[in-house]
Amino acid sequence: MLEDLRQNIEKEFKSMYNEAEKMADILDINISIKRIVKKQANRANIFTEDKTIQPENYYRITIAIPYIDSFIINLKERFLIHKNILKGFQCIFSGNIDFQEFEELVHFYLDTDVQTVIAELKIWQSKLNLTNQHPTIAIDALRLCNSSIFPNVHQLLKILCTLPVSTSTPERTFSCLKRLKTYLRNTMSETRLNGLTLLSIHREVPITPEEILDIMAHKSRKIDIIL
Repeated sequence: MLEDLRQNIEKEFKSMYNEAEKMADILDINISIKRIVKKQANRANIFTEDKTIQPENYYRITIAIPYIDSFIINLKERFLIHKNILKGFQCIFSGNIDFQEFEELVHFYLDTDVQTVIAELKIWQSKLNLTNQHPTIAIDALRLCNSSIFPNVHQLLKILCTLPVSTSTPERTFSCLKRLKTYLRNTMSETRLNGLTLLSIHREVPITPEEILDIMAHKSRKIDIIL
């Protein structure tokens, strides 16, 4: 729809400009253009020798066309180009490697030699085949991936895990933060706040008193804990 609008911009903008003229008449506003000079670097400037450019042509060239072009480019980059790049993540889970898609993924996210990452990916897939482990979701693959042995694959998996921002987990985090960070707890340290927030959000994770005591026992204290 936007591309059709861009192709027929003269006809479409004429109807928009007519509506703007009607509104200007009601508000008693004179539609005019800014001063046109031969050299201008700080704003849009359309210089003609006779200096008789009409306001309709001026605003179509300086505002409507650049805005629609920018809108179309941003939509393509957000939904089409990025979609093609994300196809490279499939190589981490499947045995078939599409080198072209994976190279686009590496160039987009990592500042590393592509051949090094591809060699690391092949070793990672061999490890999964030998151990007969085939994760289907990113978080499971991230748990299996050793960051010391597979640093680049581990980095790509971390990126994949943080991409789905449409999940409800971030919303639950902010809702929980309002209940925890009250006026009476305003001086709470960041470490304690993070721990309480994770406990409140992930209530399905079982935590036993023995685990807490083991963690506390490793920390040096002035007073010994007597059980």
